[in-house]
Amino acid sequence: MRARLREEGGFGLIELLLAMLILNIGLLAVVAAFNSGIIAVQRASRVTTASVLADQQMERYREITYASIRLDATAATTADSESTYRADTARTYPTAQVTGTCAGVPNECNPSRTATGADKRQYRVDTYILEQTPTGGRTVKKVTVVVRDATTPARTYVRQASTFDQSTG
Repeated sequence: MRARLREEGGFGLIELLLAMLILNIGLLAVVAAFNSGIIAVQRASRVTTASVLADQQMERYREITYASIRLDATAATTADSESTYRADTARTYPTAQVTGTCAGVPNECNPSRTATGADKRQYRVDTYILEQTPTGGRTVKKVTVVVRDATTPARTYVRQASTFDQSTG
């Protein structure tokens, strides 16, 4: 037993430092994986909330008659002066948006508004309504709802479009 205690075999300082370095690299990789997972879950949460807001806005149009599907003219002019709203691909068609007079500008007539999601974050809900006539068909209204981050409008979470024709009422 005494002979074993006197031996100088075992881990040296260099071996110990290398083992600690390898352990640290492994732990940092695990921490980075958790961090990217948290970011992905947060993004998925925002997209899900934005999808719900887009669905709610689209349902407003499904509840009203075809003739009532329009944006408030005054609010649309104001929204068109904002660069993010004006530059959206849903707005770049050669035809003008369907506008009219809306008493009190309810949410279905508002081209751009801020909404609070279930996650208590602010989202910007932009709506575009264009009349189109498909080849050989009758005129339809294409409603596009775009939900963006309210603080960074260039960040689009959801884009949803639906076409309405006169058979909807």
